[in-house]
Amino acid sequence: MNTKAKKVPLRKCTGCGESFPKRDLIRVVRSPEGEVSLDFTGKKSGRGAYVCKNAQCFKKARKANRFRTNLECDIPEEVLAALEEEITAWEAEDK
Repeated sequence: MNTKAKKVPLRKCTGCGESFPKRDLIRVVRSPEGEVSLDFTGKKSGRGAYVCKNAQCFKKARKANRFRTNLECDIPEEVLAALEEEITAWEAEDK
């Protein structure tokens, strides 16, 4: 009988720098074609950057251009706006 627990993949938040289980973060992904989008499943192919579902972390990462640095490309304003909206909605739902 296999008694080993399945290893939970951890990823680092671009805002606070802390590691969290992958499913607790929101992923911004740059596809091999160069398209930037939000990835809620964590399964889209491409280079990813993760952020906590926390407005403070998002603001810190955005101010320091960490998404741009991690994804090595410019991030469209509509993607950042959608991410901010998602985090705000999640925080409101959580309270």
